[in-house]
Amino acid sequence: MTFEEGVGVRLSRSEAKEATRRKLMRAALSILDAEGEAGVTTVAVAKAAGIAQSSFYVHFRDTEELLRAIGSEGGDSLRATIRDARRQARENPDSEGYRDAFRIPLEAICRHPEILRMLLRARHDPSSPLRDLAIQTADVYRTHHAADLAALGYVPDSPEGRRRLEIIADAVNAATNALAIGHLEGRYPDLEEVVDVLVSLSKGALHPLRASSTP
Repeated sequence: MTFEEGVGVRLSRSEAKEATRRKLMRAALSILDAEGEAGVTTVAVAKAAGIAQSSFYVHFRDTEELLRAIGSEGGDSLRATIRDARRQARENPDSEGYRDAFRIPLEAICRHPEILRMLLRARHDPSSPLRDLAIQTADVYRTHHAADLAALGYVPDSPEGRRRLEIIADAVNAATNALAIGHLEGRYPDLEEVVDVLVSLSKGALHPLRASSTP
């Protein structure tokens, strides 16, 4: 996830406001990585971004809205990149696109693991203000993954088959999260080996559907 800012460019008022917003998001992401969710306060974020604390509220109502923006906008960008890799894999089966579709989310989690941990906690905490975002994020990943698999011709013409495809998408997503954490904790140091396992899990789970699918 990156939040780019123009350098040496004259910005309009709206562009300058967006640049400051991105600066706050980068600062919050850095604190989140280093200290976890508890470290993300308006005082800490404003200080890290080099702006007055009062200016924080021009861009975000509170830290909840800031964390929500990080999770939502970063997730949108990541999903677009993953779906592009899957599209390339469909169009060119001999390319690395299929492996890239598994490698990309692993690398994203490893860059900013606290985002995943934050969303996992929120998803299972009914009192969390970010719970709806966490559930929505998981739903969108599942829906997009299932749709991309369907585009490969893996969907049998039955409710059971379509449900099975969503189960597979959920399972692969859960395995991706678990193995990324295992990599971060040092149990699985070779990321390419983790990619190999995810590819095998996905293909193995899809195998029963392939014979009855309609390309």
